[in-house]
Amino acid sequence: MEHVRIRRAILSVTDKSGLVEFARFLADNDVELFSTGGTRRMLLEAGLDVKSVSDVTGFPEIMNGRVKTLHPHIHAGILADKDNKEHMQTLKDLDLAPFDLVCVNLYNFADAAAKELDLKSAIEQIDIGGPCMLRASAKNFHSVLVVPGTAHYERITKELAANDMQAPLALRKDMAAATFRQTNQYDGMIADYLEKHDA
Repeated sequence: MEHVRIRRAILSVTDKSGLVEFARFLADNDVELFSTGGTRRMLLEAGLDVKSVSDVTGFPEIMNGRVKTLHPHIHAGILADKDNKEHMQTLKDLDLAPFDLVCVNLYNFADAAAKELDLKSAIEQIDIGGPCMLRASAKNFHSVLVVPGTAHYERITKELAANDMQAPLALRKDMAAATFRQTNQYDGMIADYLEKHDA
């Protein structure tokens, strides 16, 4: 798709700098917001209308937050190819809707590494659901705009504002490339830590 209109977004971030302003921009432009845990609490406290991811999954967050977005109702909405009639029919049959924007930044494993935490403590700082959503939305950049970090808020806000809340293909592709580069670095950092520490 040349342009994707942003109507429905997931926001789930560790670094919350600039988040309220970015989310308010989306909400002011009639984007329906979904979020998790601390991100949702912050946005609710800022007076924004934000639904819980559990409203989509029909399932609560469990295992201290280890499992919240790892659900087919989330990933179907992210991975649906909007040019594929079968994909869109599947969503309709399951009473699901596609997501258009996925804004995620990851647990700060670099901080855990810097603190030289023991391996058992450090692995609790390994993000699983975040990279899954990032990679899924980056793979599906023809249909979804992925936002992999706070550094991209300004460009995305400007481009969406200039295009009547439609994300151009070039923007979506650039964000997908940035996402895969970032998740690659994240995985590499974790691999290095595991190799240097005893089980």
